[in-house]
Amino acid sequence: MPPSRSRPIFFTTFLAMAVSACTELAPVLPGQAVRGAAVKAPPGAPEGTCWDTEIMPAIVETVTRQEIIRPAELDANGNVTKPAIVRSSTQQEILRPRSETWFQTLCPAQLSPDTVATLQRALAARGHFTSRITGTIDRPTQTAIRRYQNTLGLDSDQLSLENARKLGLVTIKL
Repeated sequence: MPPSRSRPIFFTTFLAMAVSACTELAPVLPGQAVRGAAVKAPPGAPEGTCWDTEIMPAIVETVTRQEIIRPAELDANGNVTKPAIVRSSTQQEILRPRSETWFQTLCPAQLSPDTVATLQRALAARGHFTSRITGTIDRPTQTAIRRYQNTLGLDSDQLSLENARKLGLVTIKL
């Protein structure tokens, strides 16, 4: 194929890949496939509930210790006649193991445009959302959700059911 014809095909393929990378993925329910992998829920999760996880990576520290094999030999004046022999050993220590915490979320059917707009207003009232009210879970909304939930000890841009209740978006069943 002549070079003049391969450029448009390459450009068209590249453009299609770039556009597809910008589209948002639809939310999934437990048990649905995501790019070939099954979405999981915690053991015993009620049917029809939606879940997400907060994964905290392990914190690992590399520690080097030195052990004196033979101390230095000194003369009568305190000068070193033979230096000490020291052995170094380096190992990694886990300061905090990896952890995975499950939390229940609102299901996609519960996230209507009206509910999302109410969520955006609630986050704005608390100083976490400063963008335009759109009724869609866009990047600014996800950032605001993460900011809000960080203050409550959850590092996720997926709104937990518990925090949705705190915002007044979901009624509490008694």
